[in-house]
Amino acid sequence: MARRILSFLPLLFLAAPFLGSACSTSQVRTARADSQVEAATMSWSPQDVETLRSVTAVALSPDGAQVAYTLAVPRTAWKDEDGTPWIELHVLDFASGVSRPFVTGKVNVGRIAWMPDSKSIAYLAKREGDKETALYAVRTDGGESRKVASLDTSISTFSFSPDGSEVALVAPEPVSKERKAREDKGFKQQVYEEDGAFSRVWIAATKEGAAAPRRLAVEGHVHQCVWSPVDTRLALAVAPTPLVDDEYMRTRVRVVDSKDGTVLHRIENPGKLGTIGWTPDAKWVATIMGSDLHDPAATTFVAWASEPNSGPVMIQPLGDNWEGAAVAFDFQPDGHALIVAAKGCETSFEKVNVANAGAQKTLVPAGAAIFNGASVSNDGQTAAFVAHTPRHTPEVYTMRHGDAGPKRRTISNPLLENMEFAKQEVVRWKARDGLELEGVLVHPAGEKAGQRYPLILSVHGGPEAHESNGWATNYSRPGQIAAAKGFAVFYPNYRGSTGRGVAFQKSSQGDAGGKEFDDLVDAVDHLVSIGLVDKDKVGVTGGSYGGYATAWCSTKLTQHFAAGVMFVGISDKFSKFGTTDIPEEEFNVHALKRVWDDVDHSRERSPITYAAQSKTPLLILHGKDDPRVDPGQSRTMYRHMKLRSQAPVRLVLYPGEGHGNRKAASRLDYAVRMMQWFEHYLQGPGGAMPPYEVDYAEKPVAAG
Repeated sequence: MARRILSFLPLLFLAAPFLGSACSTSQVRTARADSQVEAATMSWSPQDVETLRSVTAVALSPDGAQVAYTLAVPRTAWKDEDGTPWIELHVLDFASGVSRPFVTGKVNVGRIAWMPDSKSIAYLAKREGDKETALYAVRTDGGESRKVASLDTSISTFSFSPDGSEVALVAPEPVSKERKAREDKGFKQQVYEEDGAFSRVWIAATKEGAAAPRRLAVEGHVHQCVWSPVDTRLALAVAPTPLVDDEYMRTRVRVVDSKDGTVLHRIENPGKLGTIGWTPDAKWVATIMGSDLHDPAATTFVAWASEPNSGPVMIQPLGDNWEGAAVAFDFQPDGHALIVAAKGCETSFEKVNVANAGAQKTLVPAGAAIFNGASVSNDGQTAAFVAHTPRHTPEVYTMRHGDAGPKRRTISNPLLENMEFAKQEVVRWKARDGLELEGVLVHPAGEKAGQRYPLILSVHGGPEAHESNGWATNYSRPGQIAAAKGFAVFYPNYRGSTGRGVAFQKSSQGDAGGKEFDDLVDAVDHLVSIGLVDKDKVGVTGGSYGGYATAWCSTKLTQHFAAGVMFVGISDKFSKFGTTDIPEEEFNVHALKRVWDDVDHSRERSPITYAAQSKTPLLILHGKDDPRVDPGQSRTMYRHMKLRSQAPVRLVLYPGEGHGNRKAASRLDYAVRMMQWFEHYLQGPGGAMPPYEVDYAEKPVAAG
């Protein structure tokens, strides 16, 4: 139970977000803030946001006495070597609230889990002398980390046997000596979609001096591995190949014997697969999955019989018509599942009887905080969470049986205590066809009654993502940064979003650019109608599918939008199919038909079709190494806008970045450029584009 780690670190947009003692090493003050931290309030800037730390995962010890957690620590642009945030390991004592650093500094700690005896924490890392990521363990009562297991390739995940004497390791197959010799001579050609390394399973003894790990003969590419809590079985999430499309659409659950890899049971989940785990008695394998092949998101909690010859026995405790989304789960020893659930813009913590689908109890109602992960003690009486609110990034929260609710236990960013926050709330509106929708509104700081403000409409991706009423600011989501500059910011959950049940998240299928984006215009009209927004000063931004929305709003719906910032977005539906790494996912859960079956429809729903009518100044940004939405989509959009429209357009490419920016410099550049564009066209003179060289403002202070 407590060995399951439910982590939170979104790939594209770090929606970066408990009370108690804070560890001194978890505190952060920027160079700008050091001299002002005692001031009553401070306004926001992109530089402030890029210093914020976030808890990314929690693991409660089996005895419930300690919480291990990982902390993302951003690098400082202009000062540190550019790169992704460092990931540190800290441990919080439950009773005292004291948090201690265990593995910190220039480190990247991967998955964390407790050894069954609650005395040691296991983690993945590449430490000094390591060529590949290995498995380490460190005792909480003192001592240095020791290497538990290593392979010739980097370990991606692991799971301990019930007594901790063995551990299952998942890692890619090592490169053969012959291939390495060829690569050393310059033969580094890549065979597209054919030469990817399969991830396999190895079993290693955990005692020092043990024999080398042995590989199990498991067919397919392994993504997850969870050891049964009572015997030698492993539950695996296995795809037929390493292709991302197969991971999304063809990953299935297999129960195998850890002794020799024999497949004992095949669970044919019908579509997308999220987290897997075991009930405490190991009679059921629990999953968060798609309800069928065409469900766009894994949000349904289902338990499957795990015994051989049991057939496709499954139960869905929350019911087919439950209007929510399962986010994470763990178990109490009596078999009750404890589920973090998204409900609209909020989250709750639910207790469900796995064997009795009708027995459900809400332990923490919606509105307390936004929970992204949970870990439960072996006795089922204590839980630890990753959670965030409108006023802080993800932190550690805990809750014990009898508590009124979860308590915040870490303060990773003392700077936030001195920041000025604009009002944030959930707003509901009706679409033109009568469907009620909701989203998160960040008001302008210092808002005055009767005054209208420019609006930035920030559209999430997917479309099967959703917005929560929690931390709403990062490099690509303007939130408090824009509010401090006098903007209203709105994050809509348009049709097709998750958090409102399967039917709702399917409601935009086959209609790309249709009613789903009309919902955006209807949201803007609502904010205009209540007197908040100036209808002539509306901007739009978003990444991935939100980038598609931005391109669509800047062309087909140009009359409604005065500026756009498009990120890793789609401009041509036909060519996107041929360049993405998820064509089957696109077909099965979004388009429901192939592009060649209706070429006219693909053209009709492509923003470039309407480029000539655009009057919306558009800033386009894209990672040059994006495998999901090829950067050619942005180059195509740029060229059509440049040659066919009268609207200003600029394209910025980020070398070394993929489907979202991960490195400090490119994140800061993005945030500064986005705000420069919106300030220029929604608050400033407009007209010709602002200079392409941007002022990073804090460079002299941070660099010094």
